[in-house]
This record gives sequence, C-alpha cells and structure tokens, in this order.
Amino acid sequence: EYQTMTHLLKTPHVHRSFTINNASSTSYIWKKDICHKNSNWFLKSSCRGQNKKVVLKRFVSPSCMRVKMATSKSRNVKAVVSVKQSVGGVIKNLVTGIVGNNHLILELVSADLNPKTNSEKKAIKGKAHETEKKENDVEYEATFVLPADFGNVGAVLVENEHSSEIFLKNIVLDGLPDGPVHLSCQSWVQPKHDSSTKRVFFTNKMYLPSQTPSGLRKLRENELKEVRGNGEGERKSSDRIYDYDVYNDLGDPDINSKLKRPVLGGNKQYPYPRRCRTGRKHSNTDSSYEKRDLNFYVPRDEAFAEIKKIQFNATTVSSGVKTVLESLDTIFTDIDLGFDSFEDIDTLFKEGFQLPTSLDSNKLNLLQKVIPRFIKAANDSQNVLRFDTPEALKRDKFFWLSDEEFARETLAGANPNSIQLVKEWPIRSKLDSKIYGPPESAITREVIESQIIGYTTVEEAIQEKKLFMLDYHDLYIPYVSKVRELENTTLYGSRTLFFLTKQGTLKPLVIELTRPIIGDKPQWKQIFTPASDSTNLWLWRLAKAHVLAHDTGYHELISHWLRTHCVVEPFVIATNRQLSTMHPIYKLLHPHLRYTLEINALGREILISAYGVIEDSFFTQKYSMELSAVAYDKLWQFDLQGLPNDLIYRGLAVEDPNAQHGVKLAIEDYPFANDGLLIWDAIKQWVTEYVNHHYPSPSIIESDQELQAWWAEIRTKGHGDKSEEPWWPKLKTQKDLIDIITTIAWVASAHHSATNFAQYAYGGYFPNRPTVARSKMPTEDPTKEEWEKFINKPEQTLLECFPSQIQATLVMTILNLLSYHSPDEEYLGELIEPSWAENPTIKVAFEKFNGRLKEIEGIIDTRNADSNLKNRNGAGIMPYELMKPFSGPGVTGKGVPYSISI
Repeated sequence: EYQTMTHLLKTPHVHRSFTINNASSTSYIWKKDICHKNSNWFLKSSCRGQNKKVVLKRFVSPSCMRVKMATSKSRNVKAVVSVKQSVGGVIKNLVTGIVGNNHLILELVSADLNPKTNSEKKAIKGKAHETEKKENDVEYEATFVLPADFGNVGAVLVENEHSSEIFLKNIVLDGLPDGPVHLSCQSWVQPKHDSSTKRVFFTNKMYLPSQTPSGLRKLRENELKEVRGNGEGERKSSDRIYDYDVYNDLGDPDINSKLKRPVLGGNKQYPYPRRCRTGRKHSNTDSSYEKRDLNFYVPRDEAFAEIKKIQFNATTVSSGVKTVLESLDTIFTDIDLGFDSFEDIDTLFKEGFQLPTSLDSNKLNLLQKVIPRFIKAANDSQNVLRFDTPEALKRDKFFWLSDEEFARETLAGANPNSIQLVKEWPIRSKLDSKIYGPPESAITREVIESQIIGYTTVEEAIQEKKLFMLDYHDLYIPYVSKVRELENTTLYGSRTLFFLTKQGTLKPLVIELTRPIIGDKPQWKQIFTPASDSTNLWLWRLAKAHVLAHDTGYHELISHWLRTHCVVEPFVIATNRQLSTMHPIYKLLHPHLRYTLEINALGREILISAYGVIEDSFFTQKYSMELSAVAYDKLWQFDLQGLPNDLIYRGLAVEDPNAQHGVKLAIEDYPFANDGLLIWDAIKQWVTEYVNHHYPSPSIIESDQELQAWWAEIRTKGHGDKSEEPWWPKLKTQKDLIDIITTIAWVASAHHSATNFAQYAYGGYFPNRPTVARSKMPTEDPTKEEWEKFINKPEQTLLECFPSQIQATLVMTILNLLSYHSPDEEYLGELIEPSWAENPTIKVAFEKFNGRLKEIEGIIDTRNADSNLKNRNGAGIMPYELMKPFSGPGVTGKGVPYSISI
C-alpha cells in the first residue's frame, strides 16, 4: 500500500490525510505545499486555509533518491543480511545468468496473532539487495514499513533468488522499538527454483514449547515436520532431512560376494545404533543392503565448511583413499612385505621413502592431493613419502620398548579407557567351556606373588586395590578361530596384569595369551613375564606386540568409533528432529553435534567399510564392525558413559562425597581421570546453571513435549535395539536432564578428544601401537624350523609380526589426518553462542564456564611440571595435555573441541 517516494515532504507540522496514486487511505504529517527540487513529484491540492486534501502524482526519474514512506502509526525497519564468502574472497555460489536477479526475498513474521481473527498476521515482504562486500561476508539490505500493531518480529522467512545455494550467516533488524533484533542463521539456503519451501529463521530468543509466542507456534511445528521428512525417497545433497537407518551400506555384494557384510542394527544378532538415512536404492543381490555409490548423504548444514574441506578434503579423500591404496601397492610391490629392520622404519621419518620413478603421474598427483603434508620434495626434483616424527619418538627413541611406558600409556596414552581393577581371584572366563575350553586362567598366584613387593598374597593385593588388568579375553576369544582363517593375521584372547607401585606407577607382571578349542586342536594358553634371559625377553616383547595390537584394535573400534562417533549419531538426528531451533536444549546441544554426521559418513565410506582402511590394516579384518556390534550389545550402557560412572564401573574410583569431584581414584596419578574430572565438573556446572534457569521445576520438564519426544526417540529409534534396557535414565527432574546432557556433552567433547588426538603421537611410530600381529607366538605348536628361526633371528620374528609396509604407512597417514585440528575448530567453552549472549543469566553462567576452562589450562600445566607425578612427568615422557581445552590448528596433542569433528 505504500509507494516509494523522494524526500518530498519537509518538516512535519500538521496532521492531514491524503491519498497516493489511488492507494488506500493513510496519514501523514504535512506542513505546506512544497516539492523537492530534485524530485519529479508534483502536488495537486484544494486549499481551505490550512486544511488540504492532497493527491500526489509521480513521474519517476532514475536519479531520484527513494525511500520507504512511514506514517505516524508505522515504523521503518532495515534488515542487514550477511552471506558468507568463500575462502578465496568470492561467493562461488552467487553466479547467475540473470542480471539484477541476485537478491533475497525476506518476510518479517510477527510473534503475535491478530487479536481480531486469532490467526497469524500477514508477513511483511521485502527484497534484499547486495550493498557491500567485506573481507569475509557480503551484505544485503532490505527496508520494511511495519504497521504500528505488527508487534514483535519473531521470525524471518527467506527465499533465495540466486541460481545457486548461499550460506546465510545472520540477519540484523534495525529500527524496532526495543533495539536491534538478531537472527543467527548459519545455514545453507537453496535457490527458489530448487526448493519452493521458504526457509524459517527464528530470532535468537529461546522458548520452551509452552512459552512459544502465539504467532510462532505453527511455524515451530511445521519447521520440525519439514526436517523430519516422510521417510521416503533418496536424499539429495541439498536436503536438510534427518531420519534413521541401519548400517546396511558397509558392504557391496553387488560387486563381489566377498564384500558382503552383516547388517548392523535392527536385528537381535547384531544390535547397533542407527545412522542417518540416505534412501539409496537397494542392492540387486540382497534387498536388505543399500547400494554403495558416491552419495553418502548428510543433511546440508552438517557438511564440512569450506575451510574444513581444505584441511580434510572430503571429496578427494573419500574418492581417493582406495586409489592411494593402489598407489601404495605400486610403491610397495609386495603388499605383505614387512620392514627388514628398525632402521628401515626410522627412514620413514628421516630420509623418507623414495617414490619409484615408474609411479604413474596421476597416482603421484593424487597422493599429493590426499596426503600433501607427507609428499615432500627432495633434491628439488624427486619426491619422497615422509612423515613427521611423532612426539613420543622425538622425546625418546626407545620409548616403545619400555615396560614402564607400556604400562603408563594405559593411564595417559591413546586408550586410557580400558584399564580395570582386578576384583576377583582366581581369574576365570565367563564363556561356555564346552565351546572354548576350560575357563580357568593360566595366571597363577605364584607368578603374581613373586613380583608384588610389599604384599604377601594375591588376595591382600586385591583387597588393597593394587592389581589392575587389560582384559581382552572373553570379547576376542569367540573371534579367534574366524580371524585365523584369514591371511596375514592372527588372534588370541589376552589378559595383562599390572601392579600399582609405591611410586604411583603401574608395573607389568604377566601376559596371558589363549587360543580356544579350534576344530580338533585343544585349547592352548601360555603366560609370559618380563625376564632377564634373552629367550624369555624376546618372547615377552612378542607377547606385548600381540597385546598392543589387541589394545589398538579395541581402542579404534570401541573406545573411539563405537563409544563416541557411532553412539552420538542418533543424538544428532533426534536433536534436529524433535527439538526446535528455538528450544533452549537445542541451543545447548548444537555446538556438541557439529560435523559429526559428515565425519561419520566419511568413515562409512573409507574407514569402516568392506576393504576400507580398518579392514585392510587391523587384525580383525572383515570382522571389525561385527566385533564392534558385539561390544555394543555386551558392553555399552548410556548410564556408564559419563566419566565418574565409567571410572566406578571399571573399579578405578569409588564414590566419596568428601572428595573433590565426588569420587576417590584407585590410582591417584591417573592423568586421563585427573584432568577429565576437571572438565566433567566444569561441563556439569555449566549445564546445571543452564538447565535450572530454563526449568525451575520438574513439572516443566515433564510437560515439555519436545524434550520428552527427543529423549523417547533416542531410546526407541536411535538406540532402538536397546530400548528395553532398564538402565536408561528417566527424564522427570532437573537432575535427570542435567546428567543426560552432561553425559552427551562429555562423550562428544572430552571423551572423544582423549581417544582421538593422541593417535599420531603414540601410534605414528607403529611398533608402539601395531594394528595387527601377523604371526602367532613361536611357542604355540612350533615346528623345528619356526623355533630355530626365532632363536637365531628374534628381531626378524618381531618385525614379521608387525604390520606390513603398506599397512603401517596407510595407518600412519590416517592417524595423522585424524589427529589434526582444523583452523575452524570450535573448542569447548571458547566462544559464546549468540542466543546465550542475549540472555543475561546464561551469559554470566557461560562466562563462568569459560573462566573455569582457562583455569583448568593452568592446572594441567602445573600438574605436568610436577616431578612427583610420574605418569605425566619425567625424562622422555610426553606431558598429558589432551584435556587442555584450547589449541591452535595442527597435530598438537591438546585441545577439546565441542564436537566429534574429525
């Protein structure tokens, strides 16, 4: 109803009515007959003293300066829209063939209903035109005239009239009665010709469902329906739909029957968390499988940002790792070829591996794209494959040989989640003895009691909590016969016992390796101890290599993949499906969910798939993911994923209300637990203040339909195979919600950091963390020739047991990529979310959280400088920095990102 006009009317004085170009009546303050000299407006009027009936006619001049006309009962509002530029400074997606059509359509939505009709008020529409290019953004502006009775703006609808998608960062509305209104969008908006649905962006204010302004309730409901989809059809990369499916895309039976893998999830044999649904067509050979193709869908806003792609190029890596394998096949002509000496291993870090001149240039180019940090020029013309020296190796060349370091890394290494207290004696298996053999352990009291200085009996040591164990017996034993049918790998069930010394360090006592009954072969088991004589010393080293392979496999498949990446994916899906973006719990969880679906999709594509990196490099080979499903079935409980409960379950702590963190540790110098409890408490305090602010009473939690639907969907759909388990927490009180959110936040941030960012430091030198033991122990049913070979060349026997050259090199490459912090990493508690900043109470709580995390940095530095803490300080020992909250980019061995982003 308002026409665009020039600065025609000067100083307002008298209120009079008039019409404009036959538009409906409105009002304006008018003083006298006047036309601006630069305008092409002219005035017709009939004068009765100071009273005038005014009609304005207009002849538009291109040079006219035009503005929206406001009335005494309306208000001018300006919208400034920020669109993200690409790293190169140009918006790649703003290319269009239609000149002048590069704009956005905005509609301002009132938070209030029309009181007369009790329906939504009409949205006010305007076009946003590009006004300014900045270093990182391009700005668009639009102007609106809002009626006086419009009420508060609660949302903005956006249509993209560019020819391609744009990344909308934020919108600021200026000119409103209570000051500027901010909308943090951070989302891709598809072009109008591809998506007829208008995108909805709510203001930064947070509302529980019951608090939602009346004018926004329908939008809130419809937006959630939009992201849930209808469960049909194949997803496109531009979609923003979140739904569930089973892991039925790890194998590819259409190509080869050998690539068939079990469907994980949705069946009793292999229960598993759900993944994000892609909707791809089903396999021609077996309809229970999905076809594998290049489309590993994730909702559009879950994909890596451009700067992240540069660091971890999704397209190149996902399409190229197999070609890298082929390239390495060319480099290492024998894929089973091991290293001839430890000097050859050292060469990878010193001189590099000379790429053969016969290497295809396309393969070399691909290697340079996929692993650019490892392909370095030598003598200005030749290329070598070279790796940075891992930090542990820099500090001590022989660290991997040390029994003390072997034990220390169970507390402060890449996998500090497996060590457990020995609670019973004698040690017995819980497996069926008819199938696997006698359940009694070969570890006798004589073996233990001869080494536990200061204690007379095993029982006394157990009572005093001095015996600890890595127990990979019952989980692995059922897979020993299966794995042994494969080539270039072997497996035992293993137990390793440690003694807690007066110095607070662990001392390895004994390793037990067990082969169950296999066909007509009886059970075989043997113990190995640290020894001074040469033969037993080399047997001990070989036994350690097997245990380290067991620990590395458990770490990667269970501590890392299963307990963080895999179990968090349903949390991501449910949060987006059931919690509105204006819900306070959505706002609280959202930073913890960033990039997880994308990195998991890449994992399904190249790491955990049939013949992927894990199968090619780890002892479990094609049984890798099947084993993780067994672990999920037997070991995973949500209520044990929080750090205190995890420590208590493993016997590493007991509840103690007088202790600093509410628990007393069995090993006082346990760096993962010591520092982890600091982070746990900081997260819990932040979550407690946040939850109590939004939920002052339990009744509000119970009546929050979105929240209850979210928690129900996590249990019944996301983790549906365990939905009937009694250990799922109820969601009725503030404490219930605080414990649930703290657990999710801990798993996504600190637990993942502890299991991820030390991988290259400790595993980059693979003799310290081999991924496979390729040969059995020399004492297991040896032939005369095998035994003589071991006696004459024990070092060669150990090298042949280690991974092959191609396995080692591939894993070193992947571990370096996974240990790398991206330049756009978002660290726990570092930057405040816009919605938190607008709420004074939440802002104060976050600032306290941020301040506590900075204090924790200093506490960790002080601990690492304490020479009394032998598990984190000493000659050649890496300080424990994995729980230091902040870090710069690169392989730093510290920093706790909000989310599982790598």
